[in-house]
Amino acid sequence: MSLLKPVLNPEVADALAAGRPVVALESTIITHGMPYPANLETALAVEDVVRANGAVPATIAVVRGVARAGLTAAELEDLAQAKGVVKASSRDLAAVMVRRGSAGTTVSATMRLADLAGIPLFATGGVGGVHRGAEATFDISADLTELGRTPTTVVCAGVKSILDIPKTLEFLETQRVPVIAYGSDDFPAFFTRSSGHKADHRLDSAEEIAAAMRLHRDLGCGTGILIANPIPEADALDPAFIDGTITDAVAEAEARGISRKDLTPFLLARINELSGGRSLTANIALVKNNAALAARIAVAYAAS
Repeated sequence: MSLLKPVLNPEVADALAAGRPVVALESTIITHGMPYPANLETALAVEDVVRANGAVPATIAVVRGVARAGLTAAELEDLAQAKGVVKASSRDLAAVMVRRGSAGTTVSATMRLADLAGIPLFATGGVGGVHRGAEATFDISADLTELGRTPTTVVCAGVKSILDIPKTLEFLETQRVPVIAYGSDDFPAFFTRSSGHKADHRLDSAEEIAAAMRLHRDLGCGTGILIANPIPEADALDPAFIDGTITDAVAEAEARGISRKDLTPFLLARINELSGGRSLTANIALVKNNAALAARIAVAYAAS
């Protein structure tokens, strides 16, 4: 069996063979993004949202050395409770697979495996970016460079305001990645609908986005597309409150020497504690919102 192409579950394989819409989903939200059982409940709910909007979900992970696109409910349950699971970006995949390890896939790894599986569209919560202080630490997420070289469209709620958003947008421009805001002129900041920065482009329908995807591929641009979908108004957090909470969490991480792969999981967990659980509620809402939009785009793309 080739380790290069992810193993597809029958539902995903049948959909791809028939040209029906499929949406890839990442798995670090299960393994590192939320505590059990919220992680499992969210994973199942997000898959249900994709199906309710006309597409087939394909949650991607590495399970005992094998890349998988599409997990059963039992496999999701196992992943949600597993210990010692790696958080894998695209650079980690080969090493994890050779030693027959299991991994939750980040945005970069999910993009790479989705492309290998023939799935052009992927929904997540938020993508990584340029970290604050990157001029000293050089801490820049592999998600950004993957977007610059893998032709997968990623639907997200922007980037978290724990990051340096202006530098992130500048880096994406350097990587030739189109940044398209859905129904908004502003680039969203995950928990809030606006980061205070403009997106490169605005499109107002799933059909327009699907057409842009098709043209971008036909032009041979060779990069991904970032679709920034603002969190629903009813679920958004107050910008002043969340910015203050993030500042406190970032300061605590610096004082404790937490960095690299451990930084984002720590910050999200600490922000959830400091917000009394409100950030987790918002996180779940925006992931579902992104999954719904991605499914509608996938339906339009399959019909184009």
